[in-house]
Amino acid sequence: MRMLVLGAGLQGSACAFDLLRHPEVERVTLADLQPHRAPAFLKKRRGKRLVTARLDAKRAPELRKVMRGHDAVMNALPYYFNYPVAKAAVAMGLHCADLGGNTEIVQKQKTLHAAAQRKHVSVIPDCGLAPGMVNIIAAEGIRRVGEAESVKMFVGGLPQKPEPPLNYQIVYSLEGALDYYTTPSWVLREGRPERVDALSEVEAVEFPSPVGTLEAFHTGGGISTMPWAYRGQVRTMEYKTLRYPGHVAIMRPIRELGLLSLDPVTVKGMTIVPREAFIATVSPQLTKPNSRDLVALRVEVQGRSGRRVAWQLLDQRRKQVAPDAATAPPGVDSHPRDFDRGAVPRSPGEKADRAVVVSAGDEAWARAHRAGTRRAAARVSEIVGERRDNSIAGWAVRRGQRPDGDSAHGRPSGRSASPIGCELSRSSSHRS
Repeated sequence: MRMLVLGAGLQGSACAFDLLRHPEVERVTLADLQPHRAPAFLKKRRGKRLVTARLDAKRAPELRKVMRGHDAVMNALPYYFNYPVAKAAVAMGLHCADLGGNTEIVQKQKTLHAAAQRKHVSVIPDCGLAPGMVNIIAAEGIRRVGEAESVKMFVGGLPQKPEPPLNYQIVYSLEGALDYYTTPSWVLREGRPERVDALSEVEAVEFPSPVGTLEAFHTGGGISTMPWAYRGQVRTMEYKTLRYPGHVAIMRPIRELGLLSLDPVTVKGMTIVPREAFIATVSPQLTKPNSRDLVALRVEVQGRSGRRVAWQLLDQRRKQVAPDAATAPPGVDSHPRDFDRGAVPRSPGEKADRAVVVSAGDEAWARAHRAGTRRAAARVSEIVGERRDNSIAGWAVRRGQRPDGDSAHGRPSGRSASPIGCELSRSSSHRS
């Protein structure tokens, strides 16, 4: 296979690195407006299997030209490129995936469904942590409880050592993060899709030490298309971003003052976009390549029968470093990382049972734990009522599939759907 990765930033570089580890991948092309900014761990791999290319993704002819000769494209460009990249990929006959983040753009991508079927290609948007992994886990929770009453998703990418004033650092595109802060969030209320203001309805969420108390608030994009997939089936559904306490108290006034606006303003005879100026100003302070980050995730699903399932993940890099870590990007599994198995209380004030790690089996995980070889494949803490359950062999939930091959969404097998709820553009000859 010949794979194309668009974007040589934090996410695109990690995607390229991961692809190069698969022997069936013959070549990876990493395309970017500034290909020279590829990190050191990739520059050492340039050669027959890794090539770089300059690309101005705003130019459609350039985009289609760089796609020639590839089988699939992984789009790690800012969210506003997702539709034009998907459209070009379908036209060129390439499978396409992206990191998503803007639900309205995903809805627009779905209009490519018929064209993608004619070309026999798959288009899978929203393949990140959130949207992406968290939605797959939530869908699995809905399947397990049967008729779901409420679904709550919480995710945050955070620095291990927060520094004021924002207690935040760039872990992916700041353009994407600010789009979440300014775009109303879709939720389900009384079974109907509704929009609520981003940065609203702040609540405290507790995680194990050393993270402790985080604040959760609505943001756009993370819920993906789930409100439409589960309209009338789930009464309440929401996605909230996690940050250290005090973050919203700073970001909301910044937004209300217009500093995150996309409407151009004139300053001393020059036209500037406030958000672009804000990003250019704060990026140097929020870019901390030597600062370690972590991921905090929680998914809670309550069934109408009273049954409840919950997953919790606290993923952070350990101090010990693997021998090849100097050549690997932060966050890929050549770095040993800690996976906190903190329990999730079933209700306020109630003490939870010890959580169980979702993996191929407890004994296998225990052996890996003792050997100190735990990897960055996400193992998520889980409690299912009073019953401990680690039956999702091979992390099938990550693929949106049950171990028996049925959809994790409880949909009829005749309907093709992606793990995040939007219809999958693919032909029967390309089913995995």
